[in-house]
Amino acid sequence: MNFTDLQNYSHKRLNILTGEWVLVSPHRAKRPWQGQNEAINNDKRPTYDDTCYLCAGNTRINGETNPKYEDVFVFTNDFAALQSDSKTFSFEDGLLVAQSETGICKVVCFSPDHSKSLADMSPAEIQKVVFAWQREFKELASNPKINYVQIFENKGAVMGCSNPHPHGQIWSQSTLPNEVDKKNTRQLHYFNKNNSSLLGDYLAQELENEERIIFENDSFAVLVPFWAIWPFEAMIIPKIQQANILEMTGVQTLQYAEAIAVLTKAYDKLFNTSFPYSSGIHQAPTNGETNTHWHWHMSFYPPLLRSATVKKFMVGYEMFGSPQRDITPETAVNMLRALL
Repeated sequence: MNFTDLQNYSHKRLNILTGEWVLVSPHRAKRPWQGQNEAINNDKRPTYDDTCYLCAGNTRINGETNPKYEDVFVFTNDFAALQSDSKTFSFEDGLLVAQSETGICKVVCFSPDHSKSLADMSPAEIQKVVFAWQREFKELASNPKINYVQIFENKGAVMGCSNPHPHGQIWSQSTLPNEVDKKNTRQLHYFNKNNSSLLGDYLAQELENEERIIFENDSFAVLVPFWAIWPFEAMIIPKIQQANILEMTGVQTLQYAEAIAVLTKAYDKLFNTSFPYSSGIHQAPTNGETNTHWHWHMSFYPPLLRSATVKKFMVGYEMFGSPQRDITPETAVNMLRALL
């Protein structure tokens, strides 16, 4: 396929997982930048911070003391967005509609080393994080009040992360959040029509073209999606269709950890900074159904655009029309691939 026009002219691309479009404007990448420059702090953090609520042995704001953990530590969020004991109710007054929502929120400390991020950890160390994700997913999925489990990480102050200690979160709830609901609908429709995985068929095409593949091993591919919104957005996809992370073998968990390590290290090299991002795993609902249409995946949404200090903002047309990007996914993948 000839992609020349896609690199030179404005066009829109379809996100096959959500059914939404993104406007791509490759010619705008040449425009001068006089907008905001973010302040980036590259100061090296200590391995232990006695003022950090997440460091091993320290006391959290609620008075509880963290154990002297040596690898991964998980606890129930002291400031959970979802309440497990919330009253069940519904509210409707004409066009004013609301429903109660319950859930359980966890914090996952990746390492006792305050100075590390996933990019500083080895695949073997990251594998322990993956094991923790699996344990928590299994436990939460067994709760009849939980129908979806969202694993995610916000890295960097620019992404709203309130504590620099390496950690992520798990929010589980009684209903499907918006993005998951869209992906559930699209994958189910495709599976019913084609009797195959939407992401599996998409990945086969990407592996054949090799235009947006950053890295691959025996079990996983890391790529920039054709419909990517964020400048250096990336996705990790299992090569074999799996509904959720519990279906990985031991070998696959290590290869998944390797994929995370390779991508996050490349991010840090891109602008020579600890690269901020939000990442999240989308997987099948835990609603007791077979969900054979699901193909789990992990997405990374980094905001940096041109350098360590220039951030992409979702404003104007993107708030009122649809998402838009300047550098093409193909340009982004070439920049990332060169850093491996």
